[in-house]
Amino acid sequence: MSSRSRFSAYHPSPPASEGEPQRSLALVAVRGGALAALVPLVLLMAVALVGWFLTDGGAHGAPRDALRIGALGWLMAHGSGVHIQGAAVTALPLGLTALVGYAVWRSGLRTGERLSTHGPDAYALSDGERDLTVPAGVTIFTASYLLVGIVVAVVAGSLSTQPSLPAVLLWCLVLAGGVGGAAIAVGSGRAAVWLGPVPESVREALFGALRLLAWFLALSGLVFLAALLVDGAAALNVLSQLGTNLGGGIAYVVLSLLVVPNAATYAGSYLLGPGFAVGTHTLVSPTVVALGPVPMFPLLAALPDNGPTPFWTPFLIALPPILAATVVVRARHRRPTTDWDIGAVRGLSTGVVAAVLFAVLAAFSGGSVGPGRMADVGPLVASTFFHAIVSFGIGGLVGGLLGTWLTRRNPPPVVVVPGPVDQDTEATVVVSAKAAASDDEPTVVVPKVQPGDAADGEATVPLLGRLLRRRGTDETEAGEDPERG
Repeated sequence: MSSRSRFSAYHPSPPASEGEPQRSLALVAVRGGALAALVPLVLLMAVALVGWFLTDGGAHGAPRDALRIGALGWLMAHGSGVHIQGAAVTALPLGLTALVGYAVWRSGLRTGERLSTHGPDAYALSDGERDLTVPAGVTIFTASYLLVGIVVAVVAGSLSTQPSLPAVLLWCLVLAGGVGGAAIAVGSGRAAVWLGPVPESVREALFGALRLLAWFLALSGLVFLAALLVDGAAALNVLSQLGTNLGGGIAYVVLSLLVVPNAATYAGSYLLGPGFAVGTHTLVSPTVVALGPVPMFPLLAALPDNGPTPFWTPFLIALPPILAATVVVRARHRRPTTDWDIGAVRGLSTGVVAAVLFAVLAAFSGGSVGPGRMADVGPLVASTFFHAIVSFGIGGLVGGLLGTWLTRRNPPPVVVVPGPVDQDTEATVVVSAKAAASDDEPTVVVPKVQPGDAADGEATVPLLGRLLRRRGTDETEAGEDPERG
C-alpha cells in the first residue's frame, strides 16, 4: 500500500491540492509562534500598567512608559539585560523566564496537535518515509517568535536601557526552537515515534536527572523559605523603610516572587558547599559568611549573619547526596533491576546529568544587579559544578546499589488473576501450558477472560510481568510450568 493510500485510510478528507496543506501548516505555525511570544508580553505589559497606576495613581509618567517597562521585563526574561540609571542588570529572572517558557510549551503543544494531521502518519514513518512536517513547523514557529522578539527589542529599547539584541535572539532560539520544538513534536505525536530508537538507559538517565533536579530545587526552596521566615521581621522592616504605599508594596512582592527561583538556586549552591556571592569579594557558605553592605531588598533578609557560622551548618552539605540516593531508590519501582552494574550506572548517570543541569541553572541565575559591588552576584559556578557532580554522583551511585539490593531481596511478584480482567487496570496475557510445551514460537493472546477461564491449565499474569523478559533466555521453555512466571 502506498503512502498516499495509507494517508487516505487514516485521514478520510485529505486536502484537495498539495499547496493547500503547506499553506495551512505555515499559518498554524506562524500563529503558534506569535501567540507564544505575544501572550506573556501582553500579560507583562498589563501588569506593569496596573502597577504604575497603583503606585502613584498615574501622576508621574505616561501609560506608554509603563508599557515599555512591561516590554523590558519580557526582554529581560530572554536574557537581554537592561541599564538602569547607567548600572547594568544582567542577572536572568528565572521566575519570569519560567513563565515565558511555560507559555511557549503550551503554545507548542497546541500547534503540534493542529499539525498532527499534516504529513505522513506514524505508520508511514515506520516504513522509513521522510516526514518534514515537524521540522518545517518548528522552523516557522521559531521564525515567527524571533520576529516578535526583534520588534519588541527595537521598539522598547532606548539609549538609556540598552537591551542586548544578540542575547534576545539567542534566547528566542532556545525557547522557541528548543522548548517550543519539543512541544510541537510531543503534541503532534512524532516524538513517540522518533524516541523509539533511543536506548532506554539514556531516557531513564535524563528523566531521572530531571526528577532529581526538581526535588533538589524544592529542597533548596524550603531551605530559603525557612531562612526567610526566621528573619521575617527584617524583611518587613525593609518594606517599611522603603516608604511605599500599598501599590508599591504589592509591586515589590511581585518582583520578589519573580526572583524566588534565583534565590532557590543560590540556596542550592549553599547546600552543595561552595555557596554564593552577594557583591564583589563576598561569600555565603556553610563554613564562611563574609558580607558587606547589601541593597534594601526584602529577600536579602534570608542571608545569614556576618561572621562565624553555627556548628550545625556544615552538616547541611549531607542533604544533597541523601536526596539523590532517595530519588534513585524510589525510581527503582519504574524499572527494577537485579544487575549490580546496571543499577550502579543508572544511579551514577542520573546524578551526573542532574549536576550538569543544575550548574547550567546556576550560571544563568547570577550576574550584575546594580552598580559597584553589586556587579558580582550569584553562585560560584565552577565550584558548584564540581561539588554537584561529587554529591549527586555519590548519592546516585549509592542509591542505585541500594535499589538493586532491595530489588534482589524483594523481587516484583507475579500475581495470578483468578477472575475477569478489569479493563481499568494493567493488561493481562494468558499463556497456555500446551503452547508453552510446544517448540513453535510462542504467541501472546489477550482474550476477554471470564470467571473460570483460568482453571484449564492457564496462568493469567500481568503483561509487564516476568514472562516478558529477554528473548531466548527468560521466555517459558518446553516443559516449564507457566504458573512459575
